Formats: sequence, structure tokens, C-alpha cells
Amino acid sequence: MEELVSCKKVIAKALPGAPNEILLVLDGTTGLNMLQQAKEFNDVVGITGFILTKLDGTARGGCVVSVVDELGIPVKFVGVGEGVEDLQPFDAEAFVEAIFP
Repeated sequence: MEELVSCKKVIAKALPGAPNEILLVLDGTTGLNMLQQAKEFNDVVGITGFILTKLDGTARGGCVVSVVDELGIPVKFVGVGEGVEDLQPFDAEAFVEAIFP
């Protein structure tokens, strides 16, 4: 975690006002541990958004609802495959429909 704080300081020195965005990648298969991970990273570096991955299989990532509710930080992208092209902007309605078909 200290390394992340150092990286953030170096970036801010090189580009005043940066970083503009700090995204935490959350594994959709993580489950309830997701909230604790998000809290710890947010306390250290100040998360501005989440990327929720591994939604291409059986994982539905439902625990992210409690993370967003508790921390007030939005999901910005979802990963539905292995490549960069599989990152998609988060669509809340589609996400809810996938959890509750």
C-alpha cells in the first residue's frame, strides 16, 4: 500500500492535479471480501471508480452493489472477456437484469 501512495505522489509531482482518475479493478468472483478490499484501497489512495471483471462466466458480481452503496464510488467499466476490447462502459440496468434474470 505504501508503494501506491508513493506512486500517487510521484504522479502528482510530474503533473499537478493528477492523478485525475484512480480505478480499482475488482474480480467479480471475489464475493464478500470485495467490500473490505475496496475500503482499504480507498482509505489509502482515494478510489474514483471501479472496474468489475470476470463477468463473462458464472460470476455475476452482485457483491459490488454493497461496495457502491457503502462507499458511494461508481462502477465505470465491466470486463466480459480476456482482452482490452472486452472492457465495456458499465450499464446499471443491464447489470441488474443479469443478476435477476
